[in-house]
Amino acid sequence: MAEGLSESIEKLRAEGLPQLAIDTFADYYRRLAAGEQGMLPEDELEPVEDLPDAEELPDESSTELLDKAVVVKLNGGLGTSMGMTGPKSLLEVKDGLSFLDITVRQVLEERRRSGARLPLVLMHSFYTREASLEALERYAELRADVPLDFVQGKVPKLRVDDLRPVEWQDDPELEWAPPGHGDLYTSIVSSGMLEQLLDRGYEYALVANVDNLGAVLEPRILGWFAREELPFLMEVARRTEAYRKGGHIARRRGDGLVLRESAQTREEDLDAVQDVDRHRFFNANNIWLNLRTVAEVMEARNGVLGLPMIVNRKTVDPTDKSSPEVIQLEAAMGAAIDVFDGAAAIKVPRRRFAPVKTTNDLLVVRSDAYVLTDDAHVELAPERADRPPLVDLDPDPYKLVHDFDQRFPSGPPSLIECERLVVKGDVEFGANVRVRGSVTIEGPKRIEDGTTLEP
Repeated sequence: MAEGLSESIEKLRAEGLPQLAIDTFADYYRRLAAGEQGMLPEDELEPVEDLPDAEELPDESSTELLDKAVVVKLNGGLGTSMGMTGPKSLLEVKDGLSFLDITVRQVLEERRRSGARLPLVLMHSFYTREASLEALERYAELRADVPLDFVQGKVPKLRVDDLRPVEWQDDPELEWAPPGHGDLYTSIVSSGMLEQLLDRGYEYALVANVDNLGAVLEPRILGWFAREELPFLMEVARRTEAYRKGGHIARRRGDGLVLRESAQTREEDLDAVQDVDRHRFFNANNIWLNLRTVAEVMEARNGVLGLPMIVNRKTVDPTDKSSPEVIQLEAAMGAAIDVFDGAAAIKVPRRRFAPVKTTNDLLVVRSDAYVLTDDAHVELAPERADRPPLVDLDPDPYKLVHDFDQRFPSGPPSLIECERLVVKGDVEFGANVRVRGSVTIEGPKRIEDGTTLEP
């Protein structure tokens, strides 16, 4: 095991990773070698019964407070699960605009409305920075008094058998893995971004995935976060059957809040984890940070935050299941709820959680079930009563964006009156198709222009 760690450190140094990133990886490696698997057993946790409700907060925003805030968007994804090869944030998602276009317009509109500085800062991966910055060149007014971006780190994939860094001559890039969005804390310090933000008077940050179009800066939450002097705040939403397999928050027995991801769940605990009445809240992955507290805690811990570890088992080439099995050491950004003393969670409405992880999500957001408001917010249409339609597309013809687009050549069907749409097989949709209620379609077939689909 000692050889595996020393080889990994040597590889990280050769790649030019900062010492802080190397120290953080070494901490995870030692924990893994000692037998830690990152599991959070059910018998060590208690359900979270109730939480403060963002909908009940008073409107106590001020330009002075907003002027101390920054929006940080995680922009490291390539959308490979949907067949993309470039930044996922550049995918057209609503009314001809990409995730990045909409994010920029949200920030610029809030600046116009409030008069606050409100910088937008992107955390890229090595793979997304160049194309994303090129796309932002059209928004000259986005510039602020801090840099526009910083780059997250990467970690070597480890062989399962001996925990040594894997070698893969067919494609050396596949020897590396992203360390998860928990790398935010390491990279925002090692890049110098945190110091620059504090030097210019920024104290609070909303951090969210760029593909979550509902994650806009909410002045009421910012006001409450600042007034309560919280170090860390996680937005959570009520779980439904559609989210029974995802992560959730809980309490350690006699202790504070903790985030448990699917990869941290023992098989014998699956029934309890998937009980949405027991564990009621899932992490919307919209995180509020007190930047001064982050700096203080990172300094006190010598730059190693010690987040709960996620041990991800994959193959070195994700497309080749016969390639060597590897371990990817990751951490979740929200896992810091277990690290910051006094960290809290707040219940938010579903409109603050509108991610696009699959083409199922993409179809819903592109449809009339969501609207793009004048202030660039992407929200459920009023007729939906805060409940998005459920869409389940056959993955074979629809999983990849290119194939998906070919089957909706005239755009998405109307889903504003749809409860559930299930498509089995290869189905092409014509123009002006409307779906009402719960509908199942089986292909191969073509839905003609102007068709109304009903149960």
